[in-house]
Amino acid sequence: MTTVLVTGGAGYIGSHACKALREAGFTPVTYDNLCTGWRDAVKFGPFEQGDLMDRARLDQVFATHKPVAVMHFAALSQVGEAMREPGKYWRGNVGASLSLIEAALAAGVKNFVFSSTCATYGDHDGVVLDENTAQTPLNAYGASKRAIEDMLKDFGVSDGLRSVIFRYFNVAGADPEGEVGEFHQPETHLIPLILDAIDGRRAALTIHGTDYPTPDGTCIRDYVHVMDLVDAHVLGLRHLLADRVADGGHEIFCLGTGNGFSVREVIEQSKHVTNRPVPMTEGPRRGGDAVKLVSGSEKAVAVLGWNPARSNMQQMVADAWRWHQNGGYAA
Repeated sequence: MTTVLVTGGAGYIGSHACKALREAGFTPVTYDNLCTGWRDAVKFGPFEQGDLMDRARLDQVFATHKPVAVMHFAALSQVGEAMREPGKYWRGNVGASLSLIEAALAAGVKNFVFSSTCATYGDHDGVVLDENTAQTPLNAYGASKRAIEDMLKDFGVSDGLRSVIFRYFNVAGADPEGEVGEFHQPETHLIPLILDAIDGRRAALTIHGTDYPTPDGTCIRDYVHVMDLVDAHVLGLRHLLADRVADGGHEIFCLGTGNGFSVREVIEQSKHVTNRPVPMTEGPRRGGDAVKLVSGSEKAVAVLGWNPARSNMQQMVADAWRWHQNGGYAA
């Protein structure tokens, strides 16, 4: 079977990607330092524990498994933390990605699928984001991801590295079969926080900011089901391996539904799906949060044949709730 190195494969999106890769006929090799990932999430292929800054360890893993491509999810991704500690994000995201790219090239691996973010765009109120929207990130998280995109392009020119980059924002839901799901400690994502409040694992959900210039005062985001998202990554990998990448071997795709949900709308959907109330309080805005981020996916649909069929809020909450009731991974 064809092997793919999946960084961050013990995390939320990475573990789902490993399942999708295995089902598509690949062997996913998870490379993770378990800083935020979970050993119990590695179920679909070999596991190699290591840090991306450990070049010797990376070289060893590339030599052992001989992957044909890298799928890069490992990253720091908390906006609030990025505002407080930007250096951590420049080191942990950009420095680590540079180490990974150089190790891949040294091993002769020139196919790279990168998990980027719509946070590279900053705040574009009332605009459906696409691949050509100006990038003006508001925090070190978005800025560091933009820098990695630039690195991939530069190494494409210098070394022939071919890359597919996906920009998306909020990922939600879980594997419908319950093998893997979303589980963070501490939890920072909206839907798991809502579900925690519903079942009493936390006293209440805090709504961060109720004075945004939106219909209900809360910020708006586009949500994509995690299984739809990883389907796109597998399609992007096949696109690379079939040598169909345009734009000089460096191609970018936005992944979204084109429809945004406010925080209050997600809360209402969660109440409806679970048939339970959501205890909540209101707090101030978090620094670095944009008002509205909504992404289109016309290019991904046209070029890759992507179909985000599961990405409706009811299904995303229902799948997340089913996983949530299973209790997550052993801490």
